[in-house]
Amino acid sequence: MKYILFNFFFLISLFTIGQNTAFEITYQRSSNGKIIDNQDLIKVIATSTYALLSTEKIQNNSATVPFEKTIVNTTDLSFTQVASLKNNQVVSYEDKEAIQKQQLELLPDTKKILGYSCKKAKTIINSNTIEIWYTNQIPVKASPSLLGINLGLVLEITRNGNSTTQAISIKKVKLKTDITNTTKNNVDVLTYKDLLWKSRFTTIPIFKDEIINFSSDVKSTDSILKLVNGTVALRKIKVPSETKNQLVFLDLIEQSNGDAYDRTGSVFIIPVQSSKQTFLSGLEKGKEVLPIYENGNGKKYQGVVATTSYEPLTELMRFFTPFGIKQYNHIQLKDKNWEEQVFYRQEITDVLQQYANQEVWIGVFIGNYDKGGHKISMNITLHPEDVPSKLQKMIPLFNTTNVMEMGGQEYGTMFDVAKGLEVQVKLEQPLKNVKLRYITTGHGGWENGDEFVPKKNTLFMNGKEVFQFTPWRQDCGSYRQFNPASGNFPNGLSSSDYSRANWCPGMVTTPTYIDLGDLPAGDYTFQVKIPQGQSEGGSFSAWNVSGILLGE
Repeated sequence: MKYILFNFFFLISLFTIGQNTAFEITYQRSSNGKIIDNQDLIKVIATSTYALLSTEKIQNNSATVPFEKTIVNTTDLSFTQVASLKNNQVVSYEDKEAIQKQQLELLPDTKKILGYSCKKAKTIINSNTIEIWYTNQIPVKASPSLLGINLGLVLEITRNGNSTTQAISIKKVKLKTDITNTTKNNVDVLTYKDLLWKSRFTTIPIFKDEIINFSSDVKSTDSILKLVNGTVALRKIKVPSETKNQLVFLDLIEQSNGDAYDRTGSVFIIPVQSSKQTFLSGLEKGKEVLPIYENGNGKKYQGVVATTSYEPLTELMRFFTPFGIKQYNHIQLKDKNWEEQVFYRQEITDVLQQYANQEVWIGVFIGNYDKGGHKISMNITLHPEDVPSKLQKMIPLFNTTNVMEMGGQEYGTMFDVAKGLEVQVKLEQPLKNVKLRYITTGHGGWENGDEFVPKKNTLFMNGKEVFQFTPWRQDCGSYRQFNPASGNFPNGLSSSDYSRANWCPGMVTTPTYIDLGDLPAGDYTFQVKIPQGQSEGGSFSAWNVSGILLGE
């Protein structure tokens, strides 16, 4: 009898919500039946007319930006989404339709959660099946998300049967402040989402609408060096110290500013403070000051391999421009809607982490002889990550990409003799789990040139073969929409369709990682061999290869 009376008076109290009385519902997330560790519990404060969706850390003023909270008017089902961003910036947007447009299937299933009788609803969003359990035994409308909030008090939401958010406590509380009273700065929904997204990571701007062309008239500015007749641009940045524990990406946008051809592009890094000579000396003073590599074929290659006193370029990204994107979009073909720009994006975490808290030069090169050239924009983005890098050492070994091509630097033609490319390096201390980050592309743009002929790359360490593969891309036709100025041939193919030696017009060439195991301290010789094709008349083949050692 006492139990019945207790529940009777408890239920009566549920339906007598005063003006300053609300319910606080705490939700916990789990995945595949296992509670997610170290989670920020969802906290919802609900009155008879409003619900505030936030988290435990937000309520305790300990949340790190960016974070969001949602205020729902449960009478008319409108809501305001509020985001707190960096630099004390707050943005918000209002929506009066989204909740009412939810399509929920009401099902006959019932079960109890925290002692309350719950009903079931279901919906499908973006191919995900969502099951919603709600109760009407408490006179509020609330949910850990906006889903099902019009049905009553949602106590559980499960996505695809394996990801669950469930209420773990419900308690009556006295409100000390108005839950609808919050800073607002209303913008449209797309602006809101864009600002929120960009606030989740750090963006380091490098170049904005920079012209990479060939002209004797180019001039440097206080922030950007323009070198090699405008085909190379450099900017000095300070790599943030937190880069050591973050994921790092390089974004580059390119469009033609006059040049109609597919060109080799390279993004590279040069340390400002180095105990060795760097490639910067050649960029500033000319190729003659760079150390020479010779392999017996009679040519002299400037600045391509490491020596005891010289560090070659460290390549971040190898990319290739398409045929005349944007500038030549006036060339019309039926059913061809040309892209306006090409967007390259590549993770560079393992390389840039080695420069954390250092000043470096970030450079870009596009080989071309056109006064209009190419227009690029480039950023580096840092994304928080809890797992720190194990890499402790990086050693640039070689880079045959002739970044000073328009300044007379020799092409990478050293593979026409058996020795190929060879470099000696001394490890002062042992390294574990060593990998060679290797980028390779073949060039020679005529029928028998290595650009269009598969050639095996073989790599050796101390005379022993450690890796071999044939770099080749057969998906170049996928990039046709980026190539308005591509030549069209009688066989029905365009130049941009043809398979190439590890690249296509309009793409990034991804690095190949070669496992070398644990290496003790000592002297090492690395060698690259490629059966480079013979010259025909004025046409010749060349290979742009770069390699750096990464180890723990």
